[in-house]
Amino acid sequence: MIKNKIKVLREKFKKFEIDGYIIPKNDEYFSEYAKNDRLKNISNFSGSAGIAVILKKQNYLFVDGRYTIQAQQESDRNFNIIEIHKRLPHTIIKNYTLGYDPKLFTSKNIKNYFLNNNLIPINDNLIDQIFKFKEKKTKPFYSLEKNITGETHQSKILKIINFLKSNNTDYLFVSAPENIAWLLNIRGYDNPNSPIPNARLIIGRNKNLFLITKKNNTKKIIKEKKINKNQVIDIKDISKLINNLKGKNFIIDNKTCSIFHEDIIKSKFKILDKDDPIYKLKSIKNSHEINHMIEAHKKDGLALTKFIYWIKNINKKTITEVEAQNKLEKFRKFSKDYLTPSFNTIAGSGANGAIVHYRATTKATKKINKQDLFLVDSGGQYSYGTTDVTRTICFISQKQSIKNAYTNVLKGHIAVALTNLKKDNTGKKIDIRARKFLNKEGLDYAHGTGHGVGFFLNVHEGPQSISKHNSIKIEKGMILSNEPGYYKKNHFGIRIENLIYTKKLKNKLVFENLTLAPIEKDLVNYKLLNKTEKDYLFRYHLNIYSEYSSVLNKKQRKWLASLI
Repeated sequence: MIKNKIKVLREKFKKFEIDGYIIPKNDEYFSEYAKNDRLKNISNFSGSAGIAVILKKQNYLFVDGRYTIQAQQESDRNFNIIEIHKRLPHTIIKNYTLGYDPKLFTSKNIKNYFLNNNLIPINDNLIDQIFKFKEKKTKPFYSLEKNITGETHQSKILKIINFLKSNNTDYLFVSAPENIAWLLNIRGYDNPNSPIPNARLIIGRNKNLFLITKKNNTKKIIKEKKINKNQVIDIKDISKLINNLKGKNFIIDNKTCSIFHEDIIKSKFKILDKDDPIYKLKSIKNSHEINHMIEAHKKDGLALTKFIYWIKNINKKTITEVEAQNKLEKFRKFSKDYLTPSFNTIAGSGANGAIVHYRATTKATKKINKQDLFLVDSGGQYSYGTTDVTRTICFISQKQSIKNAYTNVLKGHIAVALTNLKKDNTGKKIDIRARKFLNKEGLDYAHGTGHGVGFFLNVHEGPQSISKHNSIKIEKGMILSNEPGYYKKNHFGIRIENLIYTKKLKNKLVFENLTLAPIEKDLVNYKLLNKTEKDYLFRYHLNIYSEYSSVLNKKQRKWLASLI
């Protein structure tokens, strides 16, 4: 099937005089979870990040370390699978004429990945010519009230105008939809898993503002006086709008401003080398946002606590990975505030747990074997809050080497949670703490230790992260995941993930757990834990018991008490 698709694509090369064609994962809005998944259409690869290059006689699929196993399973027969951080595309694919859709690439990533090639922009996407994507009609955008967001959209807009003035800039082109959602206090239905409104926005230092989207999307927010109808510009009229603007310069977002839109802006304005300030502003949550996130995690933690008790006490011979993930969502749905998953649940038993972003489907799922470890990474979108949590669960006693690996992951997890943020105040410094105990045993993991998380927005959000190369200073109000792991290919996966936020305590910054869900203690080698780590586990489970004991049944309560 994939071979036939590739054959049809190659037949188009002659018309455009190209040697190959580049297909990224993202859509025109650079969304993490796009409805039109062109990369999956051509390669069968379903991971959240990757780039395919189809040449006349060879095909390449570039993915990061999270997805190498998954890519091999889903696409290997038809593609050479390359880990992109080890070998960039231009080190392998040299001196070719490659076609690409300029709406799907930024200048930065096309240059970084393909600089040794002749690049031909093709506006009419070749994958779309093969697979006719039917865009479903979506519901209009809607507003969040100040008691949810903690700040009015007028206040946020004023911050951006002041930024433009202080940087002697006429306009900011906001191309990341989640940044527009934050700025205008709106949400939408255009993406699976995230309440993102597909739109772009131009804001000027003279308070002029234009929302570029389908006009039907704006009915509710116009009625709610979030914006007036004269400020709404249809997508097809963006060139006309920019040509009518007066001024000298623009700031664009090099992460999400496509080459297509950059070229339109460059035809009239000078582009300044500045970042979209909304990323940083959005990353620092105010007290309203933090409090709502705390409440969302209490609801989520109750669902997880009930799920963990359930799966540890049923007959594993009768349940599959898909049935387990469906059961977990069923527990979440008991909360009236639960809306949707915040990403596709990862529920992997045994060797499937070693696939960092594995996804079980009704067509490809295995029964959970009680001999195996079971890794479940899931999250929810609540009104109003976003969750993300991973637990590794066992059903019988495991051999010492597995317990030791799990305990070293746990020690790294606790080390992150107890970070002295006065000393280790950047992601790359904290990342060292997370890997320390695994590294002593010659072990590691091929993903970052943590990512930023949005407030009722994307589950992955920058600019902060806990990773080897992130130098962003951790500040009060930032939310991050804390998720070290270890994966033994074809055997098992281990990951322990909580969401944490930064708060001030006695004039110093500390991390506080948002996630409240039991950590598997049957996998812990207590001989490897020091007193501080043992005390941490005790306090963590005591907090969970205090929060949920009154709403659990007798058997659940007794089990939870045994973890303290």
